[in-house]
Amino acid sequence: MKKSYSSILSVLFILGFLGFTFFTMMPQWTSDDDAPLAEFSTKRALEQVKNISQKPHFVGSENHEIVANYLVKELQNMGLQTSIQEGFAFSDGGTLTKCKNILARIKGTDSNKALLLLSHYDSAPHSYSKGASDAGSGVATILESVRAFTNSKKQHKNDIIILFSDAEELGLNGAALFVTQHNWAKEVGLVLNFEARGSSGPSYMLMETNGGNAGLVKEFAAANAQYPVSNSLMYSVYKMLPNDTDLTVFREQGNIQGYNFAFIDGHYNYHTAQDDLNHLDKNTLAHQGKYLMPLLDYFSNADLNTTQTTEDEVYFSIPFSFISYPFGWVLPMVIIAFAFLLVIIFVGLGKRLLFFLEMARGFIPFLGSVLVSGLITFLGWKSLLLVYPQYNDLLNGFTYNGHDYIAAFTLLSLAICFAFYQIFSFKKVTMNHYVAPLFFWILINVLLAFFLKGAGFLILPVFAGLLMLTSFVLTQKSKWILNLILSIPALLIIAPFIQMFPIGLGLKVLFGSAILTTLTFGLLLPIFGSFTRKGMVSVILFVLAIGFFAKAHYYSGYELGKAKSNSLVYILDADKNKATWSTYDTNLDEWTKTYLGENPKDAKTLNENTLTSKYNSGFTYIADAPIKVLSRPIIEFLKDSVIGGNHFLKIRITPTRKVNRYDVFANEKLVIQNFKANGLTLLGQKGSKYERKGKKLVSYYVVDQLPLEIEFNVAASSVLDLDLMESSFDLMNNPQFSMTKRADWMMPTPYVLNDAVVIKQKIKPSAKIAEAKPLNSRIRYAVKTDSLVIAKDSVKK
Repeated sequence: MKKSYSSILSVLFILGFLGFTFFTMMPQWTSDDDAPLAEFSTKRALEQVKNISQKPHFVGSENHEIVANYLVKELQNMGLQTSIQEGFAFSDGGTLTKCKNILARIKGTDSNKALLLLSHYDSAPHSYSKGASDAGSGVATILESVRAFTNSKKQHKNDIIILFSDAEELGLNGAALFVTQHNWAKEVGLVLNFEARGSSGPSYMLMETNGGNAGLVKEFAAANAQYPVSNSLMYSVYKMLPNDTDLTVFREQGNIQGYNFAFIDGHYNYHTAQDDLNHLDKNTLAHQGKYLMPLLDYFSNADLNTTQTTEDEVYFSIPFSFISYPFGWVLPMVIIAFAFLLVIIFVGLGKRLLFFLEMARGFIPFLGSVLVSGLITFLGWKSLLLVYPQYNDLLNGFTYNGHDYIAAFTLLSLAICFAFYQIFSFKKVTMNHYVAPLFFWILINVLLAFFLKGAGFLILPVFAGLLMLTSFVLTQKSKWILNLILSIPALLIIAPFIQMFPIGLGLKVLFGSAILTTLTFGLLLPIFGSFTRKGMVSVILFVLAIGFFAKAHYYSGYELGKAKSNSLVYILDADKNKATWSTYDTNLDEWTKTYLGENPKDAKTLNENTLTSKYNSGFTYIADAPIKVLSRPIIEFLKDSVIGGNHFLKIRITPTRKVNRYDVFANEKLVIQNFKANGLTLLGQKGSKYERKGKKLVSYYVVDQLPLEIEFNVAASSVLDLDLMESSFDLMNNPQFSMTKRADWMMPTPYVLNDAVVIKQKIKPSAKIAEAKPLNSRIRYAVKTDSLVIAKDSVKK
């Protein structure tokens, strides 16, 4: 009876502590109507988000200019002098566009280095995203924080630069323009960048530095943010992966370091038409403000040079606290833990409390539960994708009911753990069986110490486990209250990762969460192993898992606000005079079938020149489409000459209709030298050879209908093989197409060229070399139609 009582209390304690841990990750905002003008107000920030995210405002759209003007006016209303930086930027990845950065500066009393507040104001193209979260929330956080800061009338040493960058969604172009072309960039000592990759959840702090993180860690801790959520595991993994925030450009091109603050839950709304004010979590926006206000106060007076260091530190956050220690401690701590375990085993053997055979038997249920839970979850998710093929419609890999699946598989893993220890623990679970998970966790930490030191803090729950075992060996009793207290490190440090991994990486890594659940169960074995009715507990957990699977099934469909994504592109092959409807979808719905029919053709032939996308999506199905009379671009060869063994070319492509994007491709075997686009070389390009991935030479996002000019040379013996795709994002409102409106439970697929009218053609030399003119000049050009050539004058803005 006493054991049953302690088991119930243990469950309540663990559930309560987990609730506390997750609840205190971020502020719980209700209302701040009476917030003083010198304090951050989430309500006022929401009003800014509302004004910014009225409509999609991607680069080249009319609303883009409206939002830019609004931001300038808001900064001026605070009494700040604003400036505009405009110019072309050709960023890594081959994206070219004309950017419009918005800047303001608050002078400090004794500035050596400036603090830069950064967020981008353009929304994602192609998918009708209103950019409320990404990154209207970041812009609003900065506007409201700066407003509160200026109203506080606080003296500060460092200059504060506000930069609302442009074209982040295309290729970080605005940040590239600032870092490489603006005089202020050389004065920046630290960047605070506010971003989003979802619409809810806590905001994670992520550092970017070319050196060590120790200076950034210590300064962040000194700033005393109230709700820090971060750890060095994310930092270490982030440094090993390709990065793509504006802050990356500052680090790579300007050796300027800083902090990213971004939220990642609600990823299914990211870059979609659902990125609006209604889907933005108010607590998440409040969390961004809780970061910026103390950081702004602190770094506006701090010596920003102290953040530069070559040393790295392990760090992690727990509710209301931020803890760190040097990387140099990681391996010694693992060695101490292993030595500690050996000493305990030696003493336990001497006291005849521990036995080799019983310790060895402990590996059977532990490793069995790890392997079985991981395998069942891996195969289970694969099976669910077959049962619910609509889950493949969401390219980001996290479904609307994704949290239900996290809960279901976590409960199922726990059920498997209890079942294994019920079946394979022979008479009962003893502290002998606890040696296996401790040994395994130390082995994991040995690997981490050599290959992923940022995860070194995972040794701390192991030390807590070693203390549980020590208490048993010294007192010959397993004290459940002490064990509960010593379970806190595992609950604080490890448990949040069970949810974080699939949210951040997609449900395809649910098996990782299942394995981590069983590993955590192993650390808490002195608590769970004392349960007298493990079989019953296993059944209860299994039933609860079934309940969450049932809930996930109930919400597996689509509805308004949780829409199905679909795609359609009209492609006119100008060389073949043939038109097709194309889609990226694997599961066609009633809307796409209206144009593609019931039996569309495979689209492999259309993927010769693959347009880049976040998930490398290509067209899946095509169908014949009616040929529309579309005004084709003017292609002029401004230079076409052979000198020695080189063929020199300069080509201008001018739109004759309202277009948004040009993509130029070349045969992969064609070696391109000295490539320039609108007079710019690719950011980060080294040497004369143009390094590219695949066939694409450049993606040009058109602003003000300005033409694209590319210049390069190839070997004279090479065969010139160039293709052009000209796209306008107006399929749904183009008067030449009578398009049926999507149902309210549908939305355009994000990350890909969508709802577009495309003209595809070869780039071929003309009979006569056109006269080269500057981009801002008045030129005379020919508009070619099927039957005649009409000369026209055009003023290039």
